[in-house]
Amino acid sequence: MKRIFFLATAVFLVVSISGCAFVFQKGRRTDIEKIEELTRQLDEFDQTKKLLEERLKQEIADKQVSLARAEKGLVITFVADILFDSGNAKLKTGVLPVLDKVARILNENVPENNIGIEGHTDNDPIKYSGWKSNWELSTARALSVLHYLIDEKQISPLRVSAIGYGEFRPVSSNDSKDGRQMNRRVEIVILPRVTKVKEQIESAPSQPMK
Repeated sequence: MKRIFFLATAVFLVVSISGCAFVFQKGRRTDIEKIEELTRQLDEFDQTKKLLEERLKQEIADKQVSLARAEKGLVITFVADILFDSGNAKLKTGVLPVLDKVARILNENVPENNIGIEGHTDNDPIKYSGWKSNWELSTARALSVLHYLIDEKQISPLRVSAIGYGEFRPVSSNDSKDGRQMNRRVEIVILPRVTKVKEQIESAPSQPMK
């Protein structure tokens, strides 16, 4: 049942991104091939998630890192406090070995997937750190992770993008200290390889199975 749910989500995602109306029809070989491709991608995500859970076991136990499979992809969330000092966008040296574990998996296990890096903050206004707003801080933090992965870990720049959301996509209430800590985060998102499936959807002829 769980696999059917995620497969349905993947199909919805592919159709949404392709911008076209597409209906899987019983008996079409191309439809079966597309389902098989989506299933392969889900299996890869499952394997990658398990490997990350194994490699980041201690960090997950310490609640410094969390993993989740979401509609946008496989999300690796770092609590910003372990990555950066308050109001700062320079990576702490102590967290680099953790990023190295992630980078190795990105290079070796999902080399064809693009990677999105998202920076987030709590809603405390900038006061003393010199940033214009939380937009700039969250973006700079995402870019710091991006540059480390590209410059130090040789991840192709063609695969990676960065964006800052500031305080506007919280995952918890900013009314408590714990909630604000959860909202200060950087997410590394392993994106689904939807392009290949999209091309199949748009170009493949509709031929019944023989």
